[in-house]
Amino acid sequence: MKTPLTQLLNIKHPIIMAPMFLVSNVAMVKAAMQAGIAGCIPALNYRTLPELQEAISELKALKTEGGAFGFNLIVNKSNLKFPEQLKVCCELGCDFIITSLGNPKQVIDEAHKKGILVFCDIVNLEQAKKVESLGCDAVIAVNNEAGGHRGTIAPKQLIEELNAALKIPVISAGGVGTKAQLNEKLSFGAIGVSIGSAFIASEEAGVSQEYKEACVNYGAEDIVLTQKISGTPCTVINTPYVQEIGTEQTWLEKILNKNKWLKKYVKMLRFLKGTNMVTKAATEATYKTVWVAGPTIEHSKAIEPVEKIIERFV
Repeated sequence: MKTPLTQLLNIKHPIIMAPMFLVSNVAMVKAAMQAGIAGCIPALNYRTLPELQEAISELKALKTEGGAFGFNLIVNKSNLKFPEQLKVCCELGCDFIITSLGNPKQVIDEAHKKGILVFCDIVNLEQAKKVESLGCDAVIAVNNEAGGHRGTIAPKQLIEELNAALKIPVISAGGVGTKAQLNEKLSFGAIGVSIGSAFIASEEAGVSQEYKEACVNYGAEDIVLTQKISGTPCTVINTPYVQEIGTEQTWLEKILNKNKWLKKYVKMLRFLKGTNMVTKAATEATYKTVWVAGPTIEHSKAIEPVEKIIERFV
């Protein structure tokens, strides 16, 4: 299945295993590369720079077997580790970097010096035009079917709007749980897709057995949007605990978020608290389960090796 994405990354299939906070790891990306797709890991999955350096070195050693690998960088001011993470990625090298949440100019400038491609997460045409003007190599169009922090525009409309206005290619993110759904996004004009939720229920994923089983046992109708994690709507599985704590901001957060001076700090505190909550749920067996996932878990029927999951799409 050849598209401009397979040529850009020198991969067999036009698929990027999406970077997932807490979930993605070297074992998953290794399996992805061996199966002919690209894999990406959030740099924030590594608490220290030596751990990030070790991951890059390990993946570089696998490059002789084919595939491509990259890292996701959160580029806004809330990520204090960003400058050092970027430096490590550029010094040691990777195939691509995916940027999220912020201005990617520094990433684009530094990565391009090292021949590293930069793809930018966007949710609308306005954001896409900005990152194109900064020189990114492709946009990742996050639609309203994505898991995690999703967009608000349907896949077909978003892809077609972007293709009509941009000169750089479009990679679609969200709503791909089957080969038919992958082919659909390509037919809309995407050069490839970014797939995340399907890989949570993989043997290689670095999360608890309970989290993986939830992605098998729950379905699309069990996905809800919550503001309890970062203050920005995020998709989670509607477990009894999520139902218990609710999905809306507290009355105090709503009031403080209207204050232009305070809302940044309120959002930062919510992000820290929400991240801690998600981390515990992903790695510990507890009733306080806040599991991030998208509606495509509907198609996860068993916990399987990454290689077998990829076969579903190719």
